[in-house]
Amino acid sequence: MNINKEIIQKIAHLARLEVNPDKEVALIADMKHIISWVKKLDELDTSGVEPLTHMSFESNVFRSDVPKNELTHESLLKNAPDHQDGFFKVPKVLD
Repeated sequence: MNINKEIIQKIAHLARLEVNPDKEVALIADMKHIISWVKKLDELDTSGVEPLTHMSFESNVFRSDVPKNELTHESLLKNAPDHQDGFFKVPKVLD
């Protein structure tokens, strides 16, 4: 792939970036270096490697979800600073 000023400007436009014209030459060199580094992956023999869907084979271990009724409605309201008709009463937030 031939990297030139037009490609740098197009990438900058797609990324919604402003590129200083003085920096375009350095960006072209950097992009060429990055692309040559990535092309080294073509040299790898991946014929026996299965494709990955995730980076690790770890799985989440969850506890069983057993509902418990440890606090009653009355005990919660009893500890509330203010309540009315079975609901928490809080200061007005919006006018």
